[in-house]
Amino acid sequence: MGASPSGAFVVKLGKQFSAYIVSAKDLFHEAVKKALQKEQWVITADPLAFKFGNVNFRVDLGAEALVGAERAGEKIAVEIKSFLNPSATTDFYAALGQFLSYRLALESVEPNRTLYLAVPIDVYQTFFQFEFTQSAVQRYQVLLIVYEPVQEVIVQWIS
Repeated sequence: MGASPSGAFVVKLGKQFSAYIVSAKDLFHEAVKKALQKEQWVITADPLAFKFGNVNFRVDLGAEALVGAERAGEKIAVEIKSFLNPSATTDFYAALGQFLSYRLALESVEPNRTLYLAVPIDVYQTFFQFEFTQSAVQRYQVLLIVYEPVQEVIVQWIS
């Protein structure tokens, strides 16, 4: 996947190039949304907007597991990250700060909703294996959804 000068992205699929242009946010957002739906989650908010005190928040997705599903009745909020900037470390700083802020607010407003940070599998297999990243994820108890953006599937839930 590569960025064009306009900020749009060209997605490489296997050995062929699919030359369609989409924004990174839309590409990854839709991939995670479809992946959740494949696992019997119902998207209840896109985005999940709420207010805590005088601050407005917008988490990428709110979802609830279908009755009869393995996680029936569970409510989640998902913040989707692409990590497409040149510095994964800078992206991680921003994602972690955003995650912690959202979790603090959600604990007060919707205590029965669990917040997850969704990250692409390639980033999880590289940057998220660094000792620093693993230490931060453990210390701050960041719950992860590892997703495969092209196949639109969830590879792993990490609690």
